[in-house]
Amino acid sequence: MAKKKPQSAGTPAITALTGAGVAFTTHAYEHDPAHPSYGEEAAEALGVSPEQVFKTLVADVDGALTVAVVPVSGSLDLKALAGAVGGKRAAMADPALAERTTGYVRGGISPLGQRKRLRTVLDASASGHATICVSAGRRGLEVELAPADLAALTGAVIAPVARP
Repeated sequence: MAKKKPQSAGTPAITALTGAGVAFTTHAYEHDPAHPSYGEEAAEALGVSPEQVFKTLVADVDGALTVAVVPVSGSLDLKALAGAVGGKRAAMADPALAERTTGYVRGGISPLGQRKRLRTVLDASASGHATICVSAGRRGLEVELAPADLAALTGAVIAPVARP
């Protein structure tokens, strides 16, 4: 029988941050399965502006899965995402494929510690904040860190890919 990791071991995202020696803070809250928006739920639970909480979306750009990290207060501009990575066409990825590829469940997909490292685009609005919050790898757990650290750890391109 396989050994189960102790809860204190954290998620792959937290393990990646710890291993990189990056300063971060975790924020846990009780996830409500009935809430209509994972991101808005996180912002409300943490008492921070939705512009400071970022959601991780997986899209297919010209056949390659690509991660977009955008504020929960807005939506992803698929055309801008394609342009940011030199592509022509983008569409949202199949949720099951996104889960299998990243190793995380919907509503808990983190841009960090993914099973398969995907190219990543961080919305330019992140640069306007000292810190931002992104999923730490499960519903009800966020990690707060500097946008520059997130970009460095994911190899993200920074581009305006969100719409209000």
